[in-house]
Amino acid sequence: MEFKKIATPRKIHEVIAEQLKERIVSGELKPGDKLPSTKELSERFQVGRSTIREALSGLKAMGLVESHQGEGSYVRSIEAQDVGLPEFDALLMSRETVLELIEARKALEISNAALAAEKRTEDDLRRFEAVLKRMEEHVGDEVEGERSDIEFHLILAQATHNSIMMRMIDSISSQMQTAIRETRRLQMYASRSVSHQLWREHQAIYEAIRTQQPELAQEEMRRHLFHVEQVLVKFMKK
Repeated sequence: MEFKKIATPRKIHEVIAEQLKERIVSGELKPGDKLPSTKELSERFQVGRSTIREALSGLKAMGLVESHQGEGSYVRSIEAQDVGLPEFDALLMSRETVLELIEARKALEISNAALAAEKRTEDDLRRFEAVLKRMEEHVGDEVEGERSDIEFHLILAQATHNSIMMRMIDSISSQMQTAIRETRRLQMYASRSVSHQLWREHQAIYEAIRTQQPELAQEEMRRHLFHVEQVLVKFMKK
């Protein structure tokens, strides 16, 4: 399987996702086929592994690919003619869809926060601390802010030590990330004041998890997601 090398530094993950999507739609990659590993794709495209992960997240949000923990990514069984239709793009960009995703995320993540507070390990805490440090160091950096935010919530899901919760939040996070990026109207991480407030909210969630206070963890998560919802609604009105 041959891929084109990526020359442009702009939105590389989108170019990679498009190349993979073309191979799925054309039938070169068939339902059930396993994609090359992140390492292999990174070498073929000559980009970093984080870029490949972003491309795969986009494909998962489109419903083209699914990940099996510890096994890799596989092409989903879908009808090729349903891929990339204007109606699908419109769905991703609609205000109603984003708000529904937020509702689903709130229901799931508030529960996750309580579970993580009860079941977190010392290793989980170290991972939280590392991502919070990066988040603080890159306040106002839109790209790193988004990346760190997504990673924090994935770590939280992993800290529940519940594989079903992990798969559910991974799916919702991928769709949220794609929907927000597609609107091109959200720059919440680029604002230093908003970015710093988001860091403080994540820090408060972490402290409740660290001290194993499930109810407080739920309340801090509820407060954080309410703030995110308000910011999203504000930008979607523009």
